Amino acid sequence: MATESILSRETILDTAEQVLRRYGDKTNVVDVAKVLRVSHGTIYRHFASKAALLEAVTERWLHRISLPLEAISNQQEGSAVEQLLLWLETLIHSKQQSAADEPELFSIYAAVTSQGTELIQNHVQYLINLLSRIVEQGIVKQVFKNRSPESTARAIFMATARFHHPAHAYEGDAVTKQHDFELVWQLILSGIVSNESI
Repeated sequence: MATESILSRETILDTAEQVLRRYGDKTNVVDVAKVLRVSHGTIYRHFASKAALLEAVTERWLHRISLPLEAISNQQEGSAVEQLLLWLETLIHSKQQSAADEPELFSIYAAVTSQGTELIQNHVQYLINLLSRIVEQGIVKQVFKNRSPESTARAIFMATARFHHPAHAYEGDAVTKQHDFELVWQLILSGIVSNESI
């Protein structure tokens, strides 16, 4: 039993994830409060509404997904092309894995994402910034064409959105998706790889 005086934001979010896995989008603040054995008013002291609670749960999920991507972006050694491909494949795999392993939670993430909140806009910009690091390193190594890293990264991110955006998680089969990704990947390479590096 959680006492109201020591109930933390993280404890509420942990519990909310558990309840969301069980009830999906039918979950309400009262359900979370019941599991914690506190009044729903206690939850509202930490989160102003159900929407705010769901957004906070989504923010934690986005943070978890970002950690391996940040590590890849920070690598200094190796092939810029391979680093870029690994980054994209890691992003795509993490979204696909979440959709397969936690469908109830993933549907919540997809719903929050579709609302285009400031949280999502900031997350997308953060991912583009991570991609920009890889592009910039590729330019320094004279592997990628000398163009704006931020603009190039944004174009790559948007070009691959079908494979990592939650709205498209259940479209098509895995084999077709992989084939389509290969087509897009080759097109990206033809646009960014410097002629001097070929």
